[in-house]
Amino acid sequence: MNAADAYYFDAPQPYAPIAAAQEALARDRHENRIRDCVLILEHQPVITLGRRGRTQHLLASPDVLKQRGIELYTASRGGDVTYHAPGQFVLYPILKLAALKGSAHTYLQQLEEIAIRTCASFGVEAFRVAGKNGAWTAAGKIAAIGFHIQRGVTLHGMSFNAAPALDGFQLIVPCGLLGDPVCSLRSILGSAAPDGLSVRDELARHTQAVLGLRFETRVLSGPDALRTPVCH
Repeated sequence: MNAADAYYFDAPQPYAPIAAAQEALARDRHENRIRDCVLILEHQPVITLGRRGRTQHLLASPDVLKQRGIELYTASRGGDVTYHAPGQFVLYPILKLAALKGSAHTYLQQLEEIAIRTCASFGVEAFRVAGKNGAWTAAGKIAAIGFHIQRGVTLHGMSFNAAPALDGFQLIVPCGLLGDPVCSLRSILGSAAPDGLSVRDELARHTQAVLGLRFETRVLSGPDALRTPVCH
């Protein structure tokens, strides 16, 4: 297994600074100033669009979003519109794709596999659906995937619904899939749902196993600490 830095955060983070930090980390990774790293965190409420910025699947006006304290952001990732909020963990691997010895499609399947295995850790069966990205359960979609490959380095990644307030998804057509419900471990398991730290730890464990990494972990209070390159 290859050593990689894993960064956790002690509180939900705003989207824009984390997106900027990813871009900086990807440049550093491309230039070999840092090794592979993975960010695992929760976001403050935000709706993000894919890099094409299409708004036809956004069901609320900017004024309504502002009233509800939800930001709107156009990201550099692929995919359609999605929603992030506390209780949902996002996985942002900054990796050299060539080192994974696979294609972008293989990487997509690896992210799906991480979500499927994480669900299994808590007794929930998850699976792939032909023609649709992400991980699904009998109750609906539990993990969404949207990533970008920049000069051979991956950015963005996967969001996994542990226990977010699902009403935020009513403001969008999630991933542009009309009529497909969104679920979480909490909505499936109720009071038996795991706590957030347990979900984060299982995501980290399965990320290491699926991607062939060995994490050295740091807990940060914000993205500023990511700006200083660490040479290995």
